[in-house]
Amino acid sequence: MNYNGIIIGLLTFLMIGVLHPVVIKAEYYFTTSIWPLFLISGFIFIGLSPALPGQIISVLSAVLGFSLLWSIQELFEQKKRVEKGWFPENPKRNKE
Repeated sequence: MNYNGIIIGLLTFLMIGVLHPVVIKAEYYFTTSIWPLFLISGFIFIGLSPALPGQIISVLSAVLGFSLLWSIQELFEQKKRVEKGWFPENPKRNKE
């Protein structure tokens, strides 16, 4: 039996689940100005994907890379959620 699909699906689910609070904390502490870090990290993981040995590692690297790119949009959406009062604003941060 081939369990690669189940392993990839489970780990993809976990990566997305971990990135959600990462985006919230990143916006809280660094504002949306941290988006280039998500961009660079995403391209690094996507670029590494073809060079990595093994199907699972390669696929997970690409999934993480694209998830980091998607997190850029979520970072700006998080800013809107903070402005609406759905999430707390960092009181130590200067207004943008």
